[in-house]
Amino acid sequence: FAVLLTIPMAWGQASQSSKIPRMADERPDFQGIWDHPYVSDMSLDRQDQKGAGPLPFSAAGADNFKNYDPAKFDYPGHCLPFGMMRSVNVGGYPIQIMQNAKYLAFLFEQSTWFHVVYIDGRGHPAEVEPTWFGHSIGKFDGDTLTLDTVGFNGKTRLDTIGHPHSDKMHLVQTFNYTDPNHLAYEVTIDDPVMYTKPWKNQRVFTRMKPGEELI
Repeated sequence: FAVLLTIPMAWGQASQSSKIPRMADERPDFQGIWDHPYVSDMSLDRQDQKGAGPLPFSAAGADNFKNYDPAKFDYPGHCLPFGMMRSVNVGGYPIQIMQNAKYLAFLFEQSTWFHVVYIDGRGHPAEVEPTWFGHSIGKFDGDTLTLDTVGFNGKTRLDTIGHPHSDKMHLVQTFNYTDPNHLAYEVTIDDPVMYTKPWKNQRVFTRMKPGEELI
């Protein structure tokens, strides 16, 4: 089940850029509590090409997905971390963003996971210790925030249906205001082990009403 969302303007452009929330340094202020679509199957509504068919699996990726049986083992059922993409994709659980000049953090209502992104200009370390959510750095290009994440442990799935990724996955996510209460979100999956080429999803995050908080 996927939700197709129509965005009435070009991606990466804010229609009211002067009115969007801003930090003291004039960067966009993404702080808030955000509702987001439930994306159980990332192979639907792909934006890497118009009318895209099945995901560009490698032989290893196709075999992995074909043999995945959550009835036998699904790691969240054993209280293991969802990982970055499955946390973003899961439905019914909003995400809070906290931000200052050095850090941006995602607080996931789902299982109270959190993830810190460095936005102070540093790069990835020469040797990244593999983790469930990876190591993320962010940079601003005008009003667009781009997050670059590597260093996954390869133990999670991208979505509920179980699309795989390896520890070699390189994840790129972009955030951009379309108006003060909506964020255009795009994610690119680049995993040379499981897929033959990068592929994308797009969706919209909606700011929750004043007074609504994470549970």
